[in-house]
Amino acid sequence: MKRFIVSTLLVLFALVTYAQQAVDSLEIDSIDLDVAEEIDDSTIIMPDSLEVDSIMLELARDSSDSVTFEFMSTELDLMNVNYATMGDCPPEKDTIIMTDSLYIARLQALPYIIEMPYNKIVRTYIDLYTERRRQQVANMSALSEYYFPIFEQKLAQYGLPYELRFLPIIESALNCKAYSRAGAAGLWQFMPATGRLYGLEINSLVDERMDVYKATDAACRFLRDLYNIHHDWHLVIAAYNCGSGNIRKATTRSGGKHDYWGIYPYLPAETRGYVPIFIAANYAMNYSDAHKICPNEITLPTPADTIRTNKRLHLKQVADVIDIPIEDLRVLNPQYRMDILPGNKTYSLVLPENKIDSFLVHENEIYAYKADSLINNRRKQIEMAQKSTSYAPNGKYITYKIKSGDTLGSIAKRYHVSVKQLQRWNGLKGTSIRAGRVLKIYKK
Repeated sequence: MKRFIVSTLLVLFALVTYAQQAVDSLEIDSIDLDVAEEIDDSTIIMPDSLEVDSIMLELARDSSDSVTFEFMSTELDLMNVNYATMGDCPPEKDTIIMTDSLYIARLQALPYIIEMPYNKIVRTYIDLYTERRRQQVANMSALSEYYFPIFEQKLAQYGLPYELRFLPIIESALNCKAYSRAGAAGLWQFMPATGRLYGLEINSLVDERMDVYKATDAACRFLRDLYNIHHDWHLVIAAYNCGSGNIRKATTRSGGKHDYWGIYPYLPAETRGYVPIFIAANYAMNYSDAHKICPNEITLPTPADTIRTNKRLHLKQVADVIDIPIEDLRVLNPQYRMDILPGNKTYSLVLPENKIDSFLVHENEIYAYKADSLINNRRKQIEMAQKSTSYAPNGKYITYKIKSGDTLGSIAKRYHVSVKQLQRWNGLKGTSIRAGRVLKIYKK
């Protein structure tokens, strides 16, 4: 009997311990900057059962769609603008045999600070990019010509490795209007709390997570802060995905290891694939020509300068007055969700190179154009309907001769009117009355 009781207690203790570990594994800590970094499901989505590399590899090869990114489920929409046309070479895959040694040599040849090691998981994602998602790589290769110079300028400003410019490849597929189911948005897929912490304005009219320049600046400051915490670029990239709290937990559970591959088994499932696909994205974008992936031809309007204004402005005012397709303005200024610059403080408007002077010459005309219908159609003040306790004179009245001891209040009460009405009807400024005066009292 005692043996049975002891065995039962041991089983219960084991179950309680297991349950506590399960709960603990689901916690999401804030990073050291007090940012509650939510897991962004626009990154990698992988089944929890993929604990072993071999299982992951087989599942990826047999059904690659089950090991993918949200943005990979559909082709890039190029911000809903039809700028994409086919390049000179067809995107269809030729039969190309790539060996592990060739992949290793190419990754090692990249002039990078961040290490680009190779393993079978990296190979899985390289194959995904270069075989099954060739059209998307063709689109992103074209878009990179527009976005990468912006990224590189900011990375250089903050002293960060240029290879981090590939993070938006796996975060948003270079779609500046990308939204995740979790609420992350923009090229760098900021969650609202993190975006606001780094100074991005987010409201009904403006979402600066989609502002290429401001979001890139915020992302660089965020990455710099993560590096000051972890001092390892692979851990920084992983923390960008799952938060520093999960990196600390994985470090503890690994026995104190401070290397991504050392804590790999203890990371959340979606983060275990994040660094490998980052490496694969670097490979695919650098060696797309070796896989005969030809960049699509994408003609984007060239931003040359920024107009700053503190006046309320609608993009249609600009488009119509100085003859710019409004779709071009939306591509250059995706942060204005309703095409409106709210005013009241300074906002930036990016214009094509050949339209800057035209804007300055016609500035007053632009602000005035259809202002009432586009931006001034807001009621500043509302008169509320009220239940009336008074009535206007209808021409019928009675007279009352004031007696000694009467007051306006007593007369008003007797005839069910107000003191103010008696004053108005009889031209009285105060409440003093004298006996013998005749008052008019209008009937309801």
